Amino acid sequence: MRILVSNDDGYSAAGIEALVAALRPLGDITVIAPETNCSGASNSLTLSRPLSVRQAANGFFHVNGTPSDCIHVALTGLLDFRPDLLVSGINNGANMGEDTLYSGTVAAASEGFLFGIPSIAFSLVQREWQHLDCAAQVARELVGRFRDDPWAEPMLLNVNIPAVPYHALKGFRTTRLGRRHPSEPVIRSTSPYGDEVYWIGPVGRARDNGPETDFGAIEAQAVSMTPLRLDLTDHARTQAVARWAGPLATP
Repeated sequence: MRILVSNDDGYSAAGIEALVAALRPLGDITVIAPETNCSGASNSLTLSRPLSVRQAANGFFHVNGTPSDCIHVALTGLLDFRPDLLVSGINNGANMGEDTLYSGTVAAASEGFLFGIPSIAFSLVQREWQHLDCAAQVARELVGRFRDDPWAEPMLLNVNIPAVPYHALKGFRTTRLGRRHPSEPVIRSTSPYGDEVYWIGPVGRARDNGPETDFGAIEAQAVSMTPLRLDLTDHARTQAVARWAGPLATP
């Protein structure tokens, strides 16, 4: 099995090193990750300048761009093969609820999914890599499961892992995305040059966190597995829009 690995924390992050070490027994690994931390980059592509690809001493390739850049470049010219699976992570922090819209970790996986490749994003919900070994073992188990029983068609799977010892996990749950309250206010500050600057505030608290959600699973110390889709069409409201815009229709 040929596995393409990426992340958004950068090619030298502890999470991607642990992920690669965990997956090596399962197949041929190729790593193409951002040169620097790109957390919050979402699905952005770099169109204003060329991208460079270099190889580190450990064999990892790194791109001076976003997670989506990494996968796009890999799948449209850099690689001479088509991966069987794309794995992104292990992210330094959760990607649950609306976080998935901003996440570079999920974006790398979704870019692979757009090219028809089965893709999984892994995130460790506690920052500072607490219990990273647990997350790596979870990743190995799920990728091993994929190797032994591949999906009938490509999926995009978002996996969040509690920051607990492996023996403390309360199983695996298939979940839906929860919802958060709006983010906290921006934090005003002053630059060394006296200019007023703003830091993005912390994420809001969970407000839709029932047991069937990703928030609920993590609260119960279970691994959350959420299948995602990229169709943003609100199909339930297409008729409402058609009625609202009816007077504008061309006779």
